[in-house]
Amino acid sequence: MEFFTPLRPESSSSLGLALVVSSSTPLILLDEDLVIQAASGSFCSAFSIDCGSVVGQQLFALGDGEWNRPQLRALLAATAGGSAAIDAYEMDLTRAGDPLRRVVINAHVLEHADDQALRLVVAVTDVTQARQSLRDNETLVQQKNVLVQELNHRVANSLQIIASVLMQRVRSVQSEETRTHLRDAHHRVMSIATLQRQLANTATGEVALRPYLTELCASIGASMIADPALVSLTVEADDSAIGADQSVSIGLIVTELVINSLKHAFPEESAKGTITVGFHKTVGEGWLLSVADDGIGIQDEHAHGKSGLGTGIVNALAGQLKAVVEVSDADPGCRVEVIRR
Repeated sequence: MEFFTPLRPESSSSLGLALVVSSSTPLILLDEDLVIQAASGSFCSAFSIDCGSVVGQQLFALGDGEWNRPQLRALLAATAGGSAAIDAYEMDLTRAGDPLRRVVINAHVLEHADDQALRLVVAVTDVTQARQSLRDNETLVQQKNVLVQELNHRVANSLQIIASVLMQRVRSVQSEETRTHLRDAHHRVMSIATLQRQLANTATGEVALRPYLTELCASIGASMIADPALVSLTVEADDSAIGADQSVSIGLIVTELVINSLKHAFPEESAKGTITVGFHKTVGEGWLLSVADDGIGIQDEHAHGKSGLGTGIVNALAGQLKAVVEVSDADPGCRVEVIRR
């Protein structure tokens, strides 16, 4: 490695000169007029500078003028004047015939006595490859997100096809019991399909519950509520967003509870009522999911149907979520809460 002697050796610059000549990092030593007093061989080599003529020139005259940038000149002048320090100034170096390079510049004034000349140490780091690697990684992440979204779309479309096949079977079978089971299966499939559509619209892997539950309930209501003027299905949820795994269980729980309310809360064809689905975050990782109706309640001949809301699939899914199921008389109606504390 080749090094250069300062034009005017002075005791105040000896430390700066030693720093320059001993560093593998591209360094230059400037005076108060921003004239180069010394430069490391690594600087000359890295930026294709003629080592034989570098000392005595202003930094801005080097090469083909690619260093002559007004903002860099102003920053270095302010640093030499003591009003600034350059910690990480990034700029592009463009020389005719060479590829664009991205560099980071650091500049600081060396400590010196009042009667000693000011010396400015400037370090220049080429970060072109690092920035390109960062851009490449960002591109890969974007491509991955696109592929995940495409996968979610494909899964959602496949589930829609399955749901359609189930509904076709509902129309073709003769047994009312079989039709009921097929409809319930259809709603469960639609619960997952709705979740997949929500996942396709997010890059975070989390599902915003209010739009998810709103779309899910709209799907259930469209196929099960004969007269929306009589029975309404609404969602009251906060702005919570949770992971896809929890969203699957929550969606299936809501599906089961809403279906049961629609089947049992309003047995008379002319009955009017409201089913409300709620979700709210509580303390820490806790939350409260509720499905309430203002129907006939959990007594008399409907007690068996209502008590079934807290059993079977709902209890199993609640267990997966580390939650508990509580059923209460809403007077009128029934309220089921799934609580994670």
